[in-house]
Amino acid sequence: MEENGQAIISERKHKEESEQQEIQKQRRRRCLRACCLVSVIFVLLISIVILILALTVFKVRQPKATVVSAKLDGVTPRISFPVINIQLNVSLDLQLNVENKNHASFKHGSGKSLVSYQGNQIGEADIPPGFIPAMGSTTVSCKLTLDVDEMASKTDLKGFIDDVLSGTLVVETRTRIPGRVNFLKIFKKHAVAISDCKITIAVLALKIQSQECKSKTKL
Repeated sequence: MEENGQAIISERKHKEESEQQEIQKQRRRRCLRACCLVSVIFVLLISIVILILALTVFKVRQPKATVVSAKLDGVTPRISFPVINIQLNVSLDLQLNVENKNHASFKHGSGKSLVSYQGNQIGEADIPPGFIPAMGSTTVSCKLTLDVDEMASKTDLKGFIDDVLSGTLVVETRTRIPGRVNFLKIFKKHAVAISDCKITIAVLALKIQSQECKSKTKL
């Protein structure tokens, strides 16, 4: 009898231990499922946040270069006859506003501004490198000297004389400022701000009669 009782007690004890182990296994499974679910939700939330930032804050917007001021310095062009002698000493001063619409800084390298007449380049000027903070802007200036020798050798001389005698000269400028948008010093995107202008010069008054400018950006 005693042996049977001990056997029953031992069996019960073993059964209870098995039940406890099974309960612990179930708890571990539930904890593992919960951890997996939390991890999946966390990854989804991070992915959504990254996607939202990529479409809003981290979306690269075009830096914009706009001519805000243009003026002429120098002496009114003169043409003497019968031997054709052209005297021209004119420089074109451009002031450009470079606007950074990004939530990140824009660091630009050395830029260049070119002036052309009748489709031929007649002058150029360098723009020094600089830094524009996030959502900021800066003004850069460049001075373009109109090279009379270039105008005489590269363009239609008769057309140039006719333009001077008619009182107006039309020149075109292109300013190119390359740079890089920098997000948190991790994400970097190259961009080039470009401004194209068509400028009509009143020769006798040596003033800018009109100007038409367009800006664009290459990413």
